[in-house]
Amino acid sequence: MPEDHALLLQMIGLLLTIGAVAGVLAGLLGVGGGIVLVAAFYYAFQSLGYDSPQLMQICLATSLATIIVTSLRSVMSHNRRGAVNWHILRGWAPGLAIGAAFGVTAAAVLNSATLQMIFGALGVLVGMYMALGRADWRLGQAPPEGPFRWIYSVVVGFLSVLMGIGGGAFGVTVLTLYNTPIHRAVATAAGFGVLIAVPSVLGFLLVAVDPVTRPPWTVGAVNLLAFAVVVSMTALTTPLGVRLAHALNPGPLKRVFAAFLIVVAGNMLRKAVGW
Repeated sequence: MPEDHALLLQMIGLLLTIGAVAGVLAGLLGVGGGIVLVAAFYYAFQSLGYDSPQLMQICLATSLATIIVTSLRSVMSHNRRGAVNWHILRGWAPGLAIGAAFGVTAAAVLNSATLQMIFGALGVLVGMYMALGRADWRLGQAPPEGPFRWIYSVVVGFLSVLMGIGGGAFGVTVLTLYNTPIHRAVATAAGFGVLIAVPSVLGFLLVAVDPVTRPPWTVGAVNLLAFAVVVSMTALTTPLGVRLAHALNPGPLKRVFAAFLIVVAGNMLRKAVGW
C-alpha cells in the first residue's frame, strides 16, 4: 500500500475514534465536543506528521465547522421542548457574530504556540469552574441588557473562536450566573454555537495555510475529512452518551471530566511555554 494511502487510513482511524469519544462525552456530560475536539485534533495531526506553525488554526477551524452541525441539531431539539430563550438569543446574536469575526482575525495572525497557550489557559479555567463552581453563584437576577450585553456577547464570541468551541462553556456559565435556569441556559447557549461557528468558519475558509504542512482535504484552515468523519460519528454516539447519562450519576463524572480537561489543557499550556 502506498505510504500516502496508509497515512490517510491512519488519519481516518484516529478521526473515527475522536468523533466517537466526543459524541459520548457530549451526550453524557452535556459539554460541547469542541473543547475535546481541538486537543484531540492537535495530538492526532501532530502524531501523523502535520505539525506546523498553523496547526492550531486548522484544529480550531475544523472543530468550529463540526459545531455548525451539532449546534443546529441541539438547538432544534431543545426548541421542540420550548427550552430556548429566543429573546436572549436574538439580543446576543450581533455581538456573538462580531466577537467571532474578531476571533478569526486574531487566530489568523497568531502562531500555533500562542494559540496553544490561550487554549491551555482558558481550558484550565473552564475545568476549574466545572470542578469547583456552585449552582447558587450569581452575578445578577437577569441576563444583562444594553452595553453589558454587548460586552458579554462580543467577549464570548471572541474567546470561543480562540478555543474552537461553540460558546456553550462560556455562554452557559454567564447565563446561569445571571439567574437563568440551567436547562434554559444550555438550550439557549446551543444557539450561540451556530451564531459563533458560521461566521468564523467562513473566515477560516479564507485563511491561507501552507499546502506542504496541512493535512489532506484541507480548504483554507478547515479539514473537510475530519469534519465529515467527526460529524458522522457524533451523530451515532451522542445518543449513547445520553442513555448513559440517564443511567449514571453525572455529578462525579463531571468532576472527573473537569480533572481530565485541566490535565489536557495544562499539558498544552506546558508545551506552549516550552517546559
